[in-house]
Formats: sequence, structure tokens, C-alpha cells
Amino acid sequence: MTTSTTEARKLYQQVAGAIAEAIREGVHKPGQRLPSERDLAEDYKVSRPTVREAMIALEIQGLVEARHGSGVYVTDAPRAQGAAPELDIGAFELTEARRLIEGEVAALAAATITDEELTELTTIMDDMVVENDKDVRGEGADRRFHVAIARASRNSALVNVVETLWDQRYKSPLCRAMLERARQVGVRPRIDDHQEILLALKARDPAAARNAMREHLGRVIDNLLTATEIDALERARSEVAARRVELARRSAI
Repeated sequence: MTTSTTEARKLYQQVAGAIAEAIREGVHKPGQRLPSERDLAEDYKVSRPTVREAMIALEIQGLVEARHGSGVYVTDAPRAQGAAPELDIGAFELTEARRLIEGEVAALAAATITDEELTELTTIMDDMVVENDKDVRGEGADRRFHVAIARASRNSALVNVVETLWDQRYKSPLCRAMLERARQVGVRPRIDDHQEILLALKARDPAAARNAMREHLGRVIDNLLTATEIDALERARSEVAARRVELARRSAI
């Protein structure tokens, strides 16, 4: 699987398209469980996050369904397929871009931020705690926190980039689906991470602010990896099956 295919489709689209074609050709039949995430990653020579994005894209198209504790299955009655819809940007790709850009934004803001802006960030953090406690969807306070840092950089182009990246979270069906899956397993904005960013900004330390922001968004990626793990339960199921076989063998002695 390479990026030099027709129309230069994104990797997750290439994988999703190949699996969709295999479903249409009967390689994977209705009701059949798909190979594990690890096997699919090896077969298509892509990363496991790419496979996870492809699986969510196929779920959105109605071709597969994830069954809790079992795996991912071809739906019994897949919808008729025309051209696959453009699902845009996945959460891994988006967060990677944010990590690169917002790290530098935070470094610049550390050199220019005012006391009033620091007070504003403290207030926003309080709002973030309330939103977490009330399980408010949309992460409005989280967005305000990051956009406020961009504004403190005194660079309107960077403000526009940060706002655009945040808006993409809501516009992309694939990104929304991945983030909702993360929310369902308890992933929320990390207050301690934001506190570290705020402390670095208060210290007017660009290097510390950059590192705090990059580490924060790196952990967001790690959380997404955990939340969208589609074969962990499948592995556990295989281990249980192996133990049952072993117990049966022992009981036959």
C-alpha cells in the first residue's frame, strides 16, 4: 500500500477502499469477522492507526460494525455502494498537525503574553473543569484555551490556523467519529496538562511552553490510540480460548 495510487488518496482511504472492494467481491462475507488489526496492518503495509481510521470510515459507510468484545464484522446487509464519500481528516492526522503548529505557537506566546491574558487562561481552565465534571460535549473551553494562546502570540495568521484546525474536528465525519469513540471510553481534556502549559506561559519560558504543548498533544494521540484499539479485546478473547483448550487437555489426562 503506497501513496502513489490513483488520485493520491490518503492511506486510510486506500485501505478502506481495498477492504470495501473485498467485501463486494465476497472475500469477506456478510456476518464474517474481519482479520485482526495487526494482520490488516501487515497485509496492507500500513500503521495500525491507519487501519483504525479505515475501520471507522467503513463503519460510517455502513459496511462493517464493531461488536464489543468480539471484533469487526461485515454487516449482514451492506448498503449499496457508489463512490466512497470523502471523509476528510482523521483525528491522528489532525492532532499531529496541532502538535507541530501549536507547540511553536505556545513558544511565541510565552514571549508576548500579558498578565490579563494569563488571567483569562486561568478562568478558561476553571470552565474546563466544569465541562469535564458535567460531561459537556464539544470541548468548548478546551478550544477557547488553545485559541487564547494563539491570540497571545500576536500573530493573526497563527490564530487563523489554530481556529481552522479546531473547526476541522467538527467538520470531518471521520474525526468526529474517532473523537466520540474516545469520549465513550472516558477520554476528557487533561486538566493537569493544561496546567503545565499555563505554568510555562506564566514563567515566560518559550522552550518550556513549547515542550508542555507538544507533550500534551502527544498524550492526546496516545489516548486516541488507546480509545480506538479494535483488537485488544480480540486478543484477550484468543487468550481465553487458548486457556480453555489447555484446561480441556489437562482434564483429559
